[in-house]
Parts: sequence; C-alpha cells; structure tokens
Amino acid sequence: MPRLQGKTALVVGAGSIGPGWGNGKATAVTFAREGAQVFCVDRNAEAAEETASLITGTGGRATAFAADVSRAVDVEAMIHACMAAYGRIDVLDNNVGIAETGGVVEISEAEWDRVFAVNLKSAFLAMKHVIPIMQRQGGGSIINISSIASIRHLGISYVSYAASKAAMNAVTRTTAVEYARDHIRVNCILPGLMKTPMVAHSAGLAASYAGGDVEAMWRARDEQVPMGHMGEAWDVANAALFLAGDESKYVTGLELVVDGGLTLKVN
Repeated sequence: MPRLQGKTALVVGAGSIGPGWGNGKATAVTFAREGAQVFCVDRNAEAAEETASLITGTGGRATAFAADVSRAVDVEAMIHACMAAYGRIDVLDNNVGIAETGGVVEISEAEWDRVFAVNLKSAFLAMKHVIPIMQRQGGGSIINISSIASIRHLGISYVSYAASKAAMNAVTRTTAVEYARDHIRVNCILPGLMKTPMVAHSAGLAASYAGGDVEAMWRARDEQVPMGHMGEAWDVANAALFLAGDESKYVTGLELVVDGGLTLKVN
C-alpha cells in the first residue's frame, strides 16, 4: 500500500521559481506518488497549477491555490479552501523560503523584515490555523523546511536567512513538545547545499560565490560537500516523505540534516 494512502497533504511552496525541481515541487509530487491528495500552494498561481497538473496528469489528486503566506488573510483563505476541497489536513509541509545576502551592517531593515515574514511568519501562521484541525482529527504531521545555515556559517554572509531558519528550529522544537499529547508531530528538515531553481535565481548567492557565474557557483558548491556534489530536491522530498508517513510516528522535534556530510566538516 502507498505510504500516504488516504492522507491529505498541504504543501506550502509547492511551485518552483524556475525550470526544474524545487524542494516543494518535488515534495508535492512525491507525496502524491505515495497516495496523498495534495493541496499545492504557491504565491505564483501558474507554478502551483504546474505542480498540480503534474500530479493529476499521472492519475493523482491535487488542487492548486495561490497565496502569499506571509499574510494572515491569505493563510486563512488557504486553510479554508483546503478543507473545502478535502475535508481534512493530515500533513502540513512549510516549504517557502527566500535568501538575502549581507551581514547585519549591509542588510536593510526592509530586507530583514521580508525574510522573516516569508521564512518564519508564514510557518507560524500555517501552524496556527492547521494545529486546531489536527487536534480535532486526532493527530497529524507538520514538516518545516529549515537549513543547515541555521546551525553553521557556510562561508556566505546571509544573516537574515540564517537567523530566520534558526528561529524555525526553535519554533519546531517548542511546538513539538506542546502538541505531542495531541499526536501532532512537528519536525524540521535542514537541507544542505542543494541544486535547485531558487539557488540558481539568487543573484546574491551567485555573486558571492563566483561573481555572478552560476555554473562556477555550482562547481564551488559541489567542492564544499564531502560527498563531492550538492543534493537535489528529491533528497529533501524523500526526507519529508519519511516524516509525513507512519514510519516516523514516534519521531517529533527532530532536526533532520540532509547535507551530504557538510556539517561534519571543520571548515
């Protein structure tokens, strides 16, 4: 039997900023392949539709929805629409994220606020509205996508991103403890250096690594990883599948590192 048969998964950030597979897109498709009906949310309506079409085109069940999840009114509308479509939410995957390069001196207050709104406030709002639903259902799984930038410096200065993801880890641990008795599991995934469209479209990262040369950036990032190469979106998706399914029914508050051994290095 498929591992998520009969479950409804709400994937926030299910689209992709460009061609290829982002973490959320790969996760939504992986969940569907394992039997879940997937509510695909993205700020970009076309990106959400593309992911939902990939699922329905192979016989799966999916609905696309456009929302800016840094806004409470959009999150409430998202939850209501998901419940109207499927009647329950068994899995919440908080996958949106942006990165602005710069340290505390260089980054602007507006950039700081925007990164925290997208990376952290969005997850807070989604959990705030989904947890009461999961309590009524008797449980559920929440998966927050963090980053290894939350636990170590990666040689690139993006303090707002690192700080927002470190806060995500703390919110995950706190919420996991507070709702464990309700059989609501809350875990986070810490991806390492991934080869995804979001990274490719980040001008700041490419400039920091290789003067704007994306191909040179890929090579430099490969060299940083003990395994010799970056990860891909499917690595994050498969980790999320474990946390979404019943195999992880006794796992909560986990920070699951998916990084090819990068955080094991001294430098």
